[in-house]
Amino acid sequence: MSGHSKWHNIQAKKGKADAARGKIFTKLGRELLIAVKEGGPDPAGNSKLKNVIAKCKAANMPNDTINNAIKRASTSNENYEEIVYEGYGPNGVAIIIEASTDNKNRTAADVRHVFSKAGGNLGTTGCVSYMFNKKGVIIIEKEKTTMDEDELMMLALEAGAEDFSAEDEIYEIVTDPSDFTAVVEKLEENELEFAEAEVQMVPTTTVALDEKSAQKMERLIDNLEELDDVANVYHNWEQ
Repeated sequence: MSGHSKWHNIQAKKGKADAARGKIFTKLGRELLIAVKEGGPDPAGNSKLKNVIAKCKAANMPNDTINNAIKRASTSNENYEEIVYEGYGPNGVAIIIEASTDNKNRTAADVRHVFSKAGGNLGTTGCVSYMFNKKGVIIIEKEKTTMDEDELMMLALEAGAEDFSAEDEIYEIVTDPSDFTAVVEKLEENELEFAEAEVQMVPTTTVALDEKSAQKMERLIDNLEELDDVANVYHNWEQ
């Protein structure tokens, strides 16, 4: 995936987030709730919560909103179950959907409906996940930092990053999931801001699409992300 297309995708995602900030924050609030329920409200002893907080900050969620969501989660009676769906889009593009729900039947029906409408297929567990690796991914816009490339690379690698690359307008830092929090914290100590910061499913191979299939794939992703229960959508479409 070229740097240009990668940055274009991030900009597009940020644009969608800006346009639907309330919905994005609601979904992130649910991720905070799940993390607090699993490991408690103190991020110092809850690595999952730390990771979600990093994701919230990259989405420009205010600190007060994050803290209030954590406080509410500590006393909330709501319970959500995390579920992963796997399937295929146009031309066999592999898709992984991470969802959280209080009604598995409703969520499964909604996801299946979106796939069917787009001409895709909802598959069985494990049908595409072998084509992805779980990695921490941190994106920093070049224009948002005064740190030069070599200095940032050394900082990231010394903090535990696996890989560092400079693209057209961004720096991309990749970590093992277990090192993600430590790298984020070291970068934050140096007052770096993130355009993206989360543990995600990264494809090991990609699939190219023609214009017609690409439009179908774009609609499929948009419709999946519109579902209230869907937290993340990953794919191996080469954009």
